Amino acid sequence: MANLKVDATKVYLFIEFTASAFFSMMFVTMSLYEATVAGLTPFQLILVGTTLEVSAFLFEIPTGVVADVYSRRLSIIIGYVLMGLGFLLEGFFPAFLPILLAQVIWGLGYTFTSGATQAWISDEVGEEKANQLFMRATRVGLVASLLGMGFAMFIGAKNVALPIQFGAVGVLLIGFILIFIMPETGFTPTQKEDRNNWQHMWHTFNEGVKSVRARPRLVTVLGVGFFYGLYSEGFDRLWVKHLLDNFEIPVILGNNQIAFFAILRIAAAVLTIFAVRFVEKRVDSNSPLAIGRIMLIVTGSIIAAIIGFAMSPLLFLTLGLYLTINILRSVRDPLNIAWVNQKLDPQTRATVHSMTGQMDSVGQMAGGPSVALVARSLSVAAAITTSAMLLGPAMFLVNRANSQSAKEASAIGENPADR
Repeated sequence: MANLKVDATKVYLFIEFTASAFFSMMFVTMSLYEATVAGLTPFQLILVGTTLEVSAFLFEIPTGVVADVYSRRLSIIIGYVLMGLGFLLEGFFPAFLPILLAQVIWGLGYTFTSGATQAWISDEVGEEKANQLFMRATRVGLVASLLGMGFAMFIGAKNVALPIQFGAVGVLLIGFILIFIMPETGFTPTQKEDRNNWQHMWHTFNEGVKSVRARPRLVTVLGVGFFYGLYSEGFDRLWVKHLLDNFEIPVILGNNQIAFFAILRIAAAVLTIFAVRFVEKRVDSNSPLAIGRIMLIVTGSIIAAIIGFAMSPLLFLTLGLYLTINILRSVRDPLNIAWVNQKLDPQTRATVHSMTGQMDSVGQMAGGPSVALVARSLSVAAAITTSAMLLGPAMFLVNRANSQSAKEASAIGENPADR
């Protein structure tokens, strides 16, 4: 099909804007949908998340290698189509087993975009411009998420499933639109005669592993990603359940629970826009040491805020801590992408980014079941507190990565104090 050859930066911002709008439309209602309409227990809620992460773990590296060997563009298009299909399944079948199957489908789709999207835009505009674009795209995505959540608040007033169904169709449309507008000029696929199918894919994967192992700082950064995955599953799946079980949710817009959670997320998105802009102006996204320093602060603050969220007896304080956690995590995401993206080999860039996704998935697979057992045997609050504790070792690794960055800077004659 014909490609309109739209500027790559505009296409990347289009992806971030539309995906953020549709994903926020779904995610603002999904936890509520699973806990109320589908009637999932805390244990089942975490099992749903673990199923998603198992899918991501199994497919992350193969799909990342596909993007490095064949086409970033094709990988991204396939990913959005599959994610849309997975969300459609969940939105129309509110039962435990269909929701589990939906996680497998959209988890597979996500892995086609994870790594490939960052690698594609880095190839098209260059690494330095891409690192700056990641922060800008985060702000664009946050604005779009406001629109998505606002829309969900109104269409979901009488039917909690409707925002998920609308969002799923939107995600499908992203994939189809990209067929026509997405360029791919900075990537040279492996010649057909050189691919040799799985042999070449395995070779590309091995090269990606070598690229990581040759850089101690990058190994440490991947370790940080593992602990971020380890803690996140429990909090992500249980925070809504914690609020519903322990507090009387205020009546907003005619007893519309979606409105309450949408407004809460909208507030988080608005505050995050300012926070990301603040960090964007003050952190050099091309300096591993500068990124590492802010990551140390962010990580410690997330741990403290999650413990406070689980222990707080006051609704307004609990909501304030939720907003803090949400802002910190949103600031961390683009910084982490830029942290990994420093001076990667273009031929293995997507594979290395996919490895970061896989480490996160491994962490979530390890942390999810243990937190689920705590939730079943003790309480949801205890499970959320356990999640915070699981992030603790990341502090040590972030500090280690900063020491390694300082050594790298000294080795090439830079002054670490200037970084």
